[in-house]
Amino acid sequence: MEQSSMGYQNDFKQKELPKAFLDAFRVLVYGLTFLALPSLSAQTLTSYIEEAEANNPEVQAYELRYAIAKEKVSEVNSLPNTEFGAAVFLSEPETRTGAQKVRFSIKQMLPWFGTITARENYAASMAEVDYLDIAITKRNLTMSVSQSYYRLFGIKARQAVLDENNALLQTYEKLALTSVEVGNASAVDVLRLQMRQNELQEQKAILEREFLSEQTLFNKLLNRDNNTMVAVVDNLRLPALEDADEVQLALHPELLKYDRLYQSVAESESLNLKESKPDFGIGLDYTPVASRPNMDFADNGKDILMPMVSLSIPIFNHKYRSKSVQNDLRQQELIVQKTARMNTLETVLSAGINSREAARIKYGTQIKNLKQARDAEEILIKNYETGTIDFNDVLDIQELQLKFQMRQVEAVQAYYTQTAIINYLSNE
Repeated sequence: MEQSSMGYQNDFKQKELPKAFLDAFRVLVYGLTFLALPSLSAQTLTSYIEEAEANNPEVQAYELRYAIAKEKVSEVNSLPNTEFGAAVFLSEPETRTGAQKVRFSIKQMLPWFGTITARENYAASMAEVDYLDIAITKRNLTMSVSQSYYRLFGIKARQAVLDENNALLQTYEKLALTSVEVGNASAVDVLRLQMRQNELQEQKAILEREFLSEQTLFNKLLNRDNNTMVAVVDNLRLPALEDADEVQLALHPELLKYDRLYQSVAESESLNLKESKPDFGIGLDYTPVASRPNMDFADNGKDILMPMVSLSIPIFNHKYRSKSVQNDLRQQELIVQKTARMNTLETVLSAGINSREAARIKYGTQIKNLKQARDAEEILIKNYETGTIDFNDVLDIQELQLKFQMRQVEAVQAYYTQTAIINYLSNE
């Protein structure tokens, strides 16, 4: 019976354990090295972005603001109120043709030629500004959804790494138990391996809480229930290194907004010049006249009809001159603000490009490190076959593997997070 048990142990030690160990390690190494195609991520992420744009309340608020701004174009396309009047003479004036009883009047003021068109142009220019606010908000939303999605991916990927490392530790534990039985290791080695597994379980539990917190943030961006499950791809790989397309920041909505605001100020000045012109009005007075009794002549009781023309001249027009000065200063302010924002966006773009390339470098380094860790693991396996395995070295290699894999996940997450920022600044 003892010989049978020893034979089983030797067979386990020389065949099954090394093969299981190596297979698990290969899954661990290649699990993050050869990854799923980015198109799967893009398709899934695109559907989330479309849902966010359709349901996000901030986007809806800007769309309603734009609808209000468009309606203002119709609001300004109108004339001042028409004035109607009626008067009764308490002391009836006598005229040659009879006494005047009452008087009716109607009057319509008219703005200077082109004033209404200028108002429409100004309202339309402000509506264009609100439209660009929608575009900017959607871009910000796309970036926020993408970055949250990649954070969720990073958490899930780190959980997978912990699971794989925990499986390796279980394999190590079997090796240690076998070594204890044959006297090549102590029970302390087994306990250290078990404590290391406990630490990995703790880290995974913490990551689960982080995932729930990030999932709530993601769902709020899509304006849906906190507990709605978010499907995240298991793997991502970095695309092949290509020359980056040049980003034309001048076409970015944030900068185009300043151009539209500049144009709206120009339209405001055009309107200001029109409003500084005189207004004129047309009207009509009608006065019924009573017939004079006991008299017979041609115009007896003839009513009075009196057309009127009025003119409103802004003699004290200091406010119009002041508004012109304000408009000029406002345009200068917009030029300076656009330059400052351009500088900020260029800084963000440069930082994003460099950070993304740094993530690619880190990713490549971790691949090399994992390859070397695999070589070290193979040496340990050979030592185990000769009965000289050192479980301190086993734990050191496992910790190195975990560190390299976590850094690799961080590099992938950082790469796509920076890509989301670059996409925000791109022309698409």
